[in-house]
Amino acid sequence: MSESRWTTSNKAVFNIGYHLIWCPKYRRKVLTGAVETELRRLLTEKAQGIGVTLVSLEVMPDHVHLFVKAPPTLAPHFIVQQLKGATSRHLRQIFPQLRSRIPTLWTRSYYCESVGHISETTVRQYIEDQKNQ
Repeated sequence: MSESRWTTSNKAVFNIGYHLIWCPKYRRKVLTGAVETELRRLLTEKAQGIGVTLVSLEVMPDHVHLFVKAPPTLAPHFIVQQLKGATSRHLRQIFPQLRSRIPTLWTRSYYCESVGHISETTVRQYIEDQKNQ
């Protein structure tokens, strides 16, 4: 069975992807070893729980990269809030050294870029060409 580029619901057909990046507080290199392994597990579990498909995940010692596919009913801010909140709470409970080294696990900020199959230029051209038909 080939994987479709689109996802469907009873009211929409969509293909929404986000590249998300965030860092530990003070960009500390704490995402290694057992912390990295547990973070991967928690992110995968939480993404499934909120209805987001985790397409790609890379944990670096001082930041996290994710590529997620989401339904149009979930805002990027909500997705990040859920993923950061759940992982921070669990990791700080399991690994006490994270509580002693930094006041909170994650910074308040994050990076988000929408990712699609069709480029911005193509979409603009398509919309402009609609007038001429």
